[in-house]
Amino acid sequence: MEYDQLAQRIRAFRKLKGFTQQQLADKLEVSVAVLGSLERGTRKPEAKLLGRIADTLGIDYEELTAVTSGGLR
Repeated sequence: MEYDQLAQRIRAFRKLKGFTQQQLADKLEVSVAVLGSLERGTRKPEAKLLGRIADTLGIDYEELTAVTSGGLR
């Protein structure tokens, strides 16, 4: 999976669920800098953190990590 597509999905789902970066970072117990780097695709996400992101956003892990040629499904 390319990180830029995953980054776009993390940002899109965060916004769709109504979280600011600060709010989501607080819930995940990570810094805003870490979340921002994930959303920019400059940081390789660990599977455990991706699972926590999916749980916090109320979506399936597979839904968060699914990448199609057109971006978000």
